[in-house]
Amino acid sequence: MFECDKCGCCCRHLDMSPLYAELDSGNGVCRYLDGNLCSIYENRPLLCRIDECYEKFFSEKISLEEYYSLNRQICEMLKRKDD
Repeated sequence: MFECDKCGCCCRHLDMSPLYAELDSGNGVCRYLDGNLCSIYENRPLLCRIDECYEKFFSEKISLEEYYSLNRQICEMLKRKDD
C-alpha cells in the first residue's frame, strides 16, 4: 500500500493535471479537501486511490515499485512547490 503522509499537497495542485478538473474548486484545490484531509475519503474517486489506480490502469505497464516511486517523486515535488 502506498504510504501517504496526509500533507494534502496533491489535493492543492489539481490544476496541474486535467484529469482532476471535475474535482477542482476553481483555484487548483480539491473541493473535498478539508484542512489536509479528504472529506469524502471512503468514497473518493478512483483517480484518488493510488493502489486501485495501479491495478486498473498501470499494472501491465510498470512495476508497483516504479509506480510508487513515481508517485513519491511527484509528492516531493509538490511539497517543494508549497515551500
